[in-house]
Amino acid sequence: MASVPSVYEWAGGSEAFERLTEVFYRRHVHDDEILGPLFARMPADHPHHVALWLAEVFGGPAQYSERHGGYAHMVSMHVGLALTEQQRARWVQLIGVAADDAGLPSDPEFRSAFIAYIEWGTRLAVHNSQPEAEPPREAPMPHWGWGEAPPYQP
Repeated sequence: MASVPSVYEWAGGSEAFERLTEVFYRRHVHDDEILGPLFARMPADHPHHVALWLAEVFGGPAQYSERHGGYAHMVSMHVGLALTEQQRARWVQLIGVAADDAGLPSDPEFRSAFIAYIEWGTRLAVHNSQPEAEPPREAPMPHWGWGEAPPYQP
């Protein structure tokens, strides 16, 4: 019986997440009427940081945690932004389109795991970004797997 690859491995590793975030931010977010203003002043390396985050979440190397401080740092980047549901929903929509454009796997198992995390993570980001929010200062880095539907391997 073959071992089940991580979502990170199935996606294509670090290169796949780098492609994804480059396509997402440069091709989709930059000119978007809802998200463009939110990211207008993002540092040039922002897509790379998000790629490191996603790679680690989906079972890749702990480079985001080692270089940036893990979950606590990610939360701190969203505190006080007052993100809206409209921005969250658009982020989810566009990263799904970017996954297609970047050539990430299109099988239902991968997309189910990928979008499940994106939904969960963006909802936390909206919650943690509100003025009255008091997110935990320390929490474990999330790690996301296949859930109930690992990839079919004949």
